[in-house]
Amino acid sequence: MWETEEFGSEHEGRPGVLLADGTEPGPVYFDAGSGPTVHQSSEWWAYDGTLGAPLATELRGACSCGWRGTSRYSLDWEAVDRRRPYLADASGPEGDWDTHITEVTARAVPVPADLTALLDQVEERLVALVADDPMAALRAVATLQSLTERVATDAAFSVDTADGPRWDTVAQALGISEQAARSRLTRYALRR
Repeated sequence: MWETEEFGSEHEGRPGVLLADGTEPGPVYFDAGSGPTVHQSSEWWAYDGTLGAPLATELRGACSCGWRGTSRYSLDWEAVDRRRPYLADASGPEGDWDTHITEVTARAVPVPADLTALLDQVEERLVALVADDPMAALRAVATLQSLTERVATDAAFSVDTADGPRWDTVAQALGISEQAARSRLTRYALRR
């Protein structure tokens, strides 16, 4: 899985698979015999045509948000090490997913450059402080947590309008789904 720190599970990328007819298959189920659970997988390497699994012929970039890349990359099963399929070249799909993330970031509301630089400095200083004085780092983190919770609550209430926020606008501004935007703002607002 590929992910960014900012978007987390909202935009987890992976190599997606296509069958010979151009369709994207559902998960592959592995029946381990007796027991109440059946393991399932959507990892590209599970679509190898064995044990009843469909045979993937192409890879493409895929994202947990529903985005699918348009470029297709042939899948040569002869070149895949069956013991370590994760070592196979998936740079094409990953590059397409990177482009998708760049586009999501471009649509999101920008964080002012001076604040981004300041946050980078705070992170750098805290990482150094962990090595020098971990207790001071913990105290500083507690102060930052309190500050960010307070600001998050104020920002959540500032977004709300008389008719309620436009969730599609909030979602795009944050680069996440409408459901995640609602959840985030509700969580921030309930801290008050």
